[in-house]
Amino acid sequence: MKNNSINSIVQLFVTFFKIGLFTFGGGYAMIPLIQKETVENKKWINQEEMLDMIAIAESTPGVMAVNSATFIGYRVGGFIGATVATIGVTLPSFIIICIISSFIVQFRENKWISYAFQGISAGVVVLLINAVTKLNKQNKSGIFGIILTLSAFIVSSLLNINVVVILLIAAIVGILKYILRKKDIIGK
Repeated sequence: MKNNSINSIVQLFVTFFKIGLFTFGGGYAMIPLIQKETVENKKWINQEEMLDMIAIAESTPGVMAVNSATFIGYRVGGFIGATVATIGVTLPSFIIICIISSFIVQFRENKWISYAFQGISAGVVVLLINAVTKLNKQNKSGIFGIILTLSAFIVSSLLNINVVVILLIAAIVGILKYILRKKDIIGK
């Protein structure tokens, strides 16, 4: 699906610039916007590829949003698409940080801005819950998937374990389930 036309490259930049501009709270908060723009609106990837992309982006070095933009950009426009999407998603943060750093003392002391960021933080939680709900609908592993998801959530909430470790453990559990089912030790 690689398309190096000027139109597709510009669309990649604009889409990821918009995602980078309107997302507060880091990579996880970007998931709903990335999903809406790239799966629902542009149809650059499908829902299953979105899940794969999240797993890959989370388990590779770097920021999840940048990894996601690079992945989708490459799928749409090859190397140029990956470069443009990555620049698009990072440029808004770079610009905002440059502006904020010029006025950091005034921002830190302004109670209205502090209240605004508290409200934004609450909104980010809603975005994350929405993303989890949409992504969980794609989880086709039934009760096993639900139990594994809840277990991973509980472990990550209660213990300070790196997400990559949780992903690796979940992968091992999935492989073990497959092996045990293949040997007819457990059912579906």
